[in-house]
Amino acid sequence: MGAGHLDPTAFERLLDANPEISGVELSNYGEMFLNPRLREILRIAHERKVVLNAQNGTNLNHASEETLEALVEYRFGTLSVSIDGASAETYSHYRRKGDFERVIRHIETINRFKRKHFSGFPFLTWQFIVFGHNEHEIEAARKTATRLGMAFRPKISWDDEFSPIRNPQLVQIQTGLRATRSEHYQATGTAYLRSICYQLWHSPVLNWDGRLMGCCRNFWREFGGNAFEDGLRGAMDASGIPAAREALMGQREMDPASPCTDCDLYLTMKQDGNWLSRAEIERAAPNNHAMVSVVVDAAGSPATHADVFLAPGHEVNRLLLARPPAAQRFEIGVSYAVAGAVAPGEYTVCVLPKQLDPAYRKQYPALPAVTHAVTVPERPRAVEYLVRLG
Repeated sequence: MGAGHLDPTAFERLLDANPEISGVELSNYGEMFLNPRLREILRIAHERKVVLNAQNGTNLNHASEETLEALVEYRFGTLSVSIDGASAETYSHYRRKGDFERVIRHIETINRFKRKHFSGFPFLTWQFIVFGHNEHEIEAARKTATRLGMAFRPKISWDDEFSPIRNPQLVQIQTGLRATRSEHYQATGTAYLRSICYQLWHSPVLNWDGRLMGCCRNFWREFGGNAFEDGLRGAMDASGIPAAREALMGQREMDPASPCTDCDLYLTMKQDGNWLSRAEIERAAPNNHAMVSVVVDAAGSPATHADVFLAPGHEVNRLLLARPPAAQRFEIGVSYAVAGAVAPGEYTVCVLPKQLDPAYRKQYPALPAVTHAVTVPERPRAVEYLVRLG
């Protein structure tokens, strides 16, 4: 894949030439925070209402305060941080030369800027690859993730031989995961993360210099074509991706020159004859829903919590306020946001403030509901609303 940085000018040309692009995953092999011009990339995307995400994972060891604040200011969508342990000692066993305490400080800095800007973005995820040397810290990591306002996502290692899990039953109870990818295959009949192959249809992966890598699993050989030089459509059509799609559906033989020939996901499909189906691929197609973040500011209100839900339309439904549907609870001063995904359209953000005694010894009077009419746009697919109670 080569070493280098995504060039903001090339990125800007790509977005301008393809205005249908609504989101970009900005992580793969490599570390986006090492790009000295990352803030410029964030700005370019934000100005074009393109939502950036880093769900594959970042290590977050090296980032300036200015860059961390830019994540919040430019409404970066979802940021996954690879933290394979709940202590410095365990973390360093796999993340060699990484600094656990520094990573936690960077997350706390992001959260400080989220408070400053009354923002829920970026949504943060603690990504935890389960190994034998860290399985005893799964619950500790989960608790720390909760304290930091992060979702917790465990994963199975790509390498069954490296630090194998010692207590598979306990790991499955705590995470729902099998101990290895081979055990997942034996239990389900499909390869773990087979869904990566859908990227050839819905979200093709580009290298930092524009070369088509196809998917996030491939790091050994390109498909041909360069989106920065030939244009995205031209590069896709001229590459080996169209033929690889047909082969992954069992409609033709895989080209020996294709990167897929060396991929365990393809080899498992070939071995079993369990090819991708059209229905499977269509089910995985991205929808037009937007990530919605709602932040509640007490603003002088005595409320300690608030139940938040979105109701369709701009007209306030008083019955829903009296008998609210399932809502998300926002704890003032603790929660960073409540979040969901909805289709574009007109909605009313309904906030039911509450003053609660943690010991349940006092009964406080009811507080009036607060409603806020909003219109979720087609773009960008990450929107935020601040509701002040006072």
